[in-house]
Amino acid sequence: MTAPKPVLTRTSRGEHLERLKKATKQNPLDVLILGGGINGAGILRDLALRASDAKKPLKLGLVEKRHFASGTSSRNSQLLHGGLRYLKNFEFKLVKEALHERSALKRIAPHLVDPLPFLIPFPNTFAKLFYGTGLVIYDLLSGADNVGKRSFLSKEDAQDLEPGLNTERLSSAGVYYDCKVHSARLVLENIFDAARMGALTLNYTEALEWRLDGETFRVKLREQFTGEEFVVHARRLVNARGPWDDDGKLRLVRGSHLIYPKLSQSNHAIAHFHTDGRIFFVIPWGPNNTRSLVGTTDADHAGNADEVKISAEEVRYIRDVAAAIFPHSRTIEPIAAYSSLRPLVKSGEQSATKTSREHRIFEEPPGVVRITGGKYTTYRVMSAEAADLAWPELAGTCRTGDVALGGNTPEAYAAVEEQVDVTAARTAIYRSDVAMVTKLFGVQAPAIIDRAPKEGASDERALTAVLDWTLEHEMIQRMPDFLFVSTYLGHEERWDERLLAHLAEDMGKRLGWDAKRQREEVALTLKIVAMPRG
Repeated sequence: MTAPKPVLTRTSRGEHLERLKKATKQNPLDVLILGGGINGAGILRDLALRASDAKKPLKLGLVEKRHFASGTSSRNSQLLHGGLRYLKNFEFKLVKEALHERSALKRIAPHLVDPLPFLIPFPNTFAKLFYGTGLVIYDLLSGADNVGKRSFLSKEDAQDLEPGLNTERLSSAGVYYDCKVHSARLVLENIFDAARMGALTLNYTEALEWRLDGETFRVKLREQFTGEEFVVHARRLVNARGPWDDDGKLRLVRGSHLIYPKLSQSNHAIAHFHTDGRIFFVIPWGPNNTRSLVGTTDADHAGNADEVKISAEEVRYIRDVAAAIFPHSRTIEPIAAYSSLRPLVKSGEQSATKTSREHRIFEEPPGVVRITGGKYTTYRVMSAEAADLAWPELAGTCRTGDVALGGNTPEAYAAVEEQVDVTAARTAIYRSDVAMVTKLFGVQAPAIIDRAPKEGASDERALTAVLDWTLEHEMIQRMPDFLFVSTYLGHEERWDERLLAHLAEDMGKRLGWDAKRQREEVALTLKIVAMPRG
């Protein structure tokens, strides 16, 4: 299969900006989406696909205040899961729906979604009975959507699998399956598909205000780099701004993670039910699973949605829980950290952990569809519900679960995977580096690898190819866009000023940054990667 042609190029951002400006009162957009996280991206693709199928063109647009996926949608636990812990709250409908969606996303994005076994240490017989029952229910709710069957291990078998586990809290263990995902790239794939079908997308453009002007909405936008303000008109709006749309009806909960050198011996994730009732994960992560992603927290956030940072208290908390799982982690320094906000619907529940992840989609005021709450895993279902409201003329025609993202059908992706050895031999790039690019970019990977320089170390050549491709096709405007969205390199290494300056120079050559701009990008990235001592 031929990979779909990329339609976002280095120059297309300006083209999309100029086309948006032409959305006047006499020639409005049909739907303008505010917010480029997973919900906004999912709704955009859904509407674009419905219009394409019906051969009824819709003029669609999406604007994002920063870079696509740069907020909550890229800084979660990188999991697609049913929510095992929600069974304790008897949220069976939510769990069953999420398990079905987990399977659907594995089918439409096989390059980004992988089944992942989870080991649950049981500290005693009661825990085995309690959580073991949960695993049985979890499998039953999965039904035909199961990605791996549960099993149970003796203490000895669990120790053989993970010899570093805390034996004082280990009497036996269970194994169940969920999936891990590169959550930022899943957002990008939705954006790219919508753009291929004609949707306008624009990052670093903020919606300042909007009001009904006759039969259309008048929306004032500001382009962040030039400060230019301009007005566009749209028949209908979708407000998918998440934490950036807090009007007192949301509970903003901060979730933080630490990234360590790999703590486990196997490639199983660890699911640990802590004494405070929170579930904690230690997830194999990074290049060739050489890192561990550890989290998460649930802390109420009272500050600005633009300023979300892990606190020293959260660092201490995560480190303490990590040490309760793997005692040897006490002497290991984390590599990096990240935090994001979950915009949960207020429920009156005192505990942030127990606050429901149910979503709400409604019109407020008429003509403005608002989407709040929900889980990343169920974004496609939420997008379909929002699309039904946003454009009722095409209600009930969602096909996003049938059409692979970016042409990555299971068959097409399997064909690319089968060529990894051949590509590695042809390009003299290590197999592991070719496999890494393939996992990130699916059917686009061969074209990316072909951009690699002919000389140099394998990993540097592969990285140069990825940098070239993403700067050309992903509307990257700033250094963090590359380090934390297009890739997760920013979370996987310890970055200092010298390394960042080298990267800024490389990016600057391609994007036309002068020395001042390069220094600004380094300073911004250093601010993001700075971590308080725990």
